[in-house]
Amino acid sequence: MVQYNFKRITVVPTAKDFVDIVLSKTQRGTPTVIHKGSAVNRIRQFYMRKVKFTQQTFHDKLTTILDDFPRLEEIHPFYGDLLNVLYDKDHYKLALGQVNVARGIIDRVTKEYVRLLKYGDSLYRCKQLKRAALGRMCTLMRKQGPSLAYLEQVRQHMSRLPSIDPNTRTILVCGYPNVGKSSFVNKVTRADVEVQPYAFTTKSLFVGHTDYKYLRWQVIDTPGILDHPLEERNTIEMLSVTALAHLRAAVLFVVDASGSCGYTLEQQAALFNSIKPLFLNKPLLVVCNKVDLQPLETLSEADRKVLQDMAAEAARCGGPGIAPPGGGGGEGAMGEAVMEGAEGAGCLLTMSTMTDVNVAAVKNAACERLLQMRVEAKMRSKRVEDVANRIHVAMPRPRDSKPRPPVIPQAVLDRQAKGIKPSEGRKLEKDYQEEMGGAGAYVADHTRPYLLEDDTWRQDVVPEIMDGKNIADFVDADILARLEELEREEWEMEQQAEGAGEAEWGEAMDDEEEDLAPEEAEALAAIRLKKKRLITHRHRQRSVTDSRPILPRHADTGRQFTAERMRRELTSIGLDPSAALARIKEGKTGEGGDVSGGGTVAKGRKRSRSMARDGMEVDGEEGGGRRGLSRGREGRREEREEGEEGGMELDEANEERLRKRLRHMSRSRSQSVGRIGGTAMALAAEAVPGEGFRDTEQKVAAVKLSRKHATKRNVQSKKGEADRTIVNVRPKHLFSGKRGAGKTDRR
Repeated sequence: MVQYNFKRITVVPTAKDFVDIVLSKTQRGTPTVIHKGSAVNRIRQFYMRKVKFTQQTFHDKLTTILDDFPRLEEIHPFYGDLLNVLYDKDHYKLALGQVNVARGIIDRVTKEYVRLLKYGDSLYRCKQLKRAALGRMCTLMRKQGPSLAYLEQVRQHMSRLPSIDPNTRTILVCGYPNVGKSSFVNKVTRADVEVQPYAFTTKSLFVGHTDYKYLRWQVIDTPGILDHPLEERNTIEMLSVTALAHLRAAVLFVVDASGSCGYTLEQQAALFNSIKPLFLNKPLLVVCNKVDLQPLETLSEADRKVLQDMAAEAARCGGPGIAPPGGGGGEGAMGEAVMEGAEGAGCLLTMSTMTDVNVAAVKNAACERLLQMRVEAKMRSKRVEDVANRIHVAMPRPRDSKPRPPVIPQAVLDRQAKGIKPSEGRKLEKDYQEEMGGAGAYVADHTRPYLLEDDTWRQDVVPEIMDGKNIADFVDADILARLEELEREEWEMEQQAEGAGEAEWGEAMDDEEEDLAPEEAEALAAIRLKKKRLITHRHRQRSVTDSRPILPRHADTGRQFTAERMRRELTSIGLDPSAALARIKEGKTGEGGDVSGGGTVAKGRKRSRSMARDGMEVDGEEGGGRRGLSRGREGRREEREEGEEGGMELDEANEERLRKRLRHMSRSRSQSVGRIGGTAMALAAEAVPGEGFRDTEQKVAAVKLSRKHATKRNVQSKKGEADRTIVNVRPKHLFSGKRGAGKTDRR
C-alpha cells in the first residue's frame, strides 16, 4: 500500500536566506586564517577547499529539495491530476527544472574555478578567484528567488492536504452544493467538516474513517459541483471531478428532493447525466436526502419519474443493484409504493442527516456493494487460478460399514422427549442478569449455590460481635482446654529432659565423689549450686536477651566505643551527657567498678579469670589460701575507697569542662567562626559504625580528599559535582579570524 506523506518535505528557504545559510556554514566549516608567507601550494589548497565546500553545500540542499518534491510521472494519477489542478503542472515542473539547472551550473562553475586555482601564483590571486567563484554561485541562487518562493508556497499547501490512499476501500460523496454531503460524513465518521446553510462551504477534499465488517474505510467529502461544461469549472469543482475520475470507490450521489438547497430535481438530474461517464465501473447509489422535509410519497409523478430514471442509470453504470443488508435501508425505507417493480430500485436510497434516519443503512449498502465488486474483480483475475491450482479439497471416505451415530446425553434426550427446549432448562447467570436490568445494573448473588436447611437463612449476615464477645474467638469451644493440654505436655517434656540430664551427670560423678575429702565435697556442692543458679538465670533472661540486638566483637576491635567518646559526641550536638554517664556509672558500680565523667573506669578489683571462679573459695590454706579471690576483704575495701575518691575528682573536673563547652556553643552566631580544626575536626571525622569506614584514620583521609576536590569546584563557581556547565563568553568559532575595526589583513 503506497502512502503519500507530503508533510515531510523540507522547508524551502528564500534566495537571500539560502545564500546566508550556505556562506555561514562555509565560514564555520572551513579554516579562516591563511598567512601571506605560507607556501603557495598551501594557499591554493586553502581557497580550493572553500570553493568546494560551498559548492557541496549548495548541491546537497538543492538535491534535497528536488528529491522531496514528488515527480508527477511517478506518483498515482489521482495525485498527479490533483497537483495539476491546484498548482498548474507546467509551473510546478518549470520551478523544479530551474532549481535543477542551477545545481548543474554551480557544479560547472566550481570545476572551472578549481582548475584556475591550481595555477594561482599568489595569495591575492587565489583570494580573488575564490571570491569570484562564490560570487557567481550566490548571484545564480539569487536569480532563483521566484522559483524558490513558489516551491515554498506549494510545500505549505501540500502539507495541509489530507492523506488519501487511492488503493484502499473508499466511499466518495458527491452532488450539488448544500445537499447534505458534509453532514453525512460527520455522521458516519469522526471527521469534523464545517457545515453552513450556504453553498460551497466545503472548498477542498476532507477525509474521514469508519469501520464496516472489521475493515477500515475512508469516506471522502468532495466540494459541490455545478452543471456547466468542464472547461468552465473552477479549481474547487475540479477537485471533485479528479476524485471521481481516479479513485476506485463506491459513489454516493446525494440528491435534495425538498429543493431547500436551491436547485430543483431536474437540475440535479442534469448534473448526474453530465458526469455519468465518471461513474463507470464503480458502485453507484443515488441517495435522496432531507426526507424529513419532503418524503418521497409526497413528490409529484414527474419528480418520481426523475428519481426512477437516475436509479436506473445508476444500476446500469455500476452493475445490478444489491439490496442493503438487513433490509433497514432498502425499498422499505423509501416506501414500497414509490419504487415497487421499478428498474434499479436497489440503487435509490433515502435518508435524513437531521434525524439520522437510514444514515447507517446507506453507509452499509455502499460498503457492501464495493466489497462485492472488489471480490468479483479478484475472482476474475489470474491470481485466483494460480491459487486454485495449488488447493486440494480432501473429502473423507468411510473406512467401514459400521454406523456411528452422534452421542447425545440421556438427559438431553429426556428433555427433548418431554418437549422442553434447551432455553427452558436451568437458568443461567446471564438469564438472571437480563431479568435484573442487564449489565451494569445487575449484581451477582454469590449466596445462590449455598445449601442450607432453610433458604431464608441465605441472605442473613454473619455477625462479628454478639453479646459483647468476638464470634471468631468461639469458633472452637474446646480451644482453651486444648491450649492448656499442649502447655502441660510441653512442661512435662522439659522436666523429663532435665531429669535425664541430671541422672546421667550424677551417675558419672558418683564414683569420683567417693574419693573426695569432706572439704572438697563441700566445694563441689557449692560449684554445682552456682552453676544451677546461672543456668536458671540464663533461662529467665533468654526471652529478653534473644530479642535485643547484640553488638559483635569484631565491630569494636579498637575498643573505641567508650564513655568518653559518647560524652564528646553528645556534647558536640549540644546535649547534656550527665544523665547517660550516670546510668553507665550505676551499671558499672553494680559490677564492682565506677565510671567517671571522663569515661575512665576506676576498678575496685580486677576481673576474675572466669565467672565460675568468683565463687571458688575452696582452696587449701597452704599455697595462697582462697585462690579464687584476687584480694582480701580489707584490700578490696581500700581499693574501693580510693576509686570513689578518684571518681569524685574526675566528676568535678569533667563537669567544669562541660559547662565551658556548652557556654561556648551557646554564643551568638554573629561572632566569626574559624575554620574547622583541632578537637572539632576530630569530632567530625570520628568514624561511626554504619558510615562505611574501617576506622577513624580512613574517615579523616576521605574528608581531606573531599575538601581538596571541593576547593577546585568552589574556585570555578560550580554548583556541585554534577555541574557540567562550561561558560565561554567569547566562543572561538565566532571571534577567531574575524576582522576588527581598522584591520583588513585577517583573512
